[in-house]
Parts: sequence; structure tokens; C-alpha cells
Amino acid sequence: MSICQRCQQEFTCAVADKSEQPCWCMVVPAMDLSLWPDTKIKADATCLCPRCLPVWKSELINAKSKV
Repeated sequence: MSICQRCQQEFTCAVADKSEQPCWCMVVPAMDLSLWPDTKIKADATCLCPRCLPVWKSELINAKSKV
């Protein structure tokens, strides 16, 4: 089990758990790296949960489109 870096909720991450199954995030469309924040993100082998990842991506896209 992993802990979401954003909401602190527990979720299953097949990559971090070293599962033989593909992780749910592998089907999420890739994001243009130019949209990533200029600052470093506090994260380790875990990622964001299925609820937070799409919200975070949307926030990044919206923030960059306002620039």
C-alpha cells in the first residue's frame, strides 16, 4: 500500500508494491513535461492516488494556460 502525497490517503500502487500487474496509473494519458512545475515535488517511490492524480494534472494545465 502507498500513501498519496497529496491527500495522505492509502491506495494501491502496483509499481511501488512491486506487483506483477500493471499499475492503474499506466492507463492515464501522459502529460507534456513542459507543464510540470519548476519546483521539485516531494515524492518518493509512491505517487498520487487515483482521485488526486487527475485533479493535479488539471490544476497544472490550467495554471500554465493562464501564463
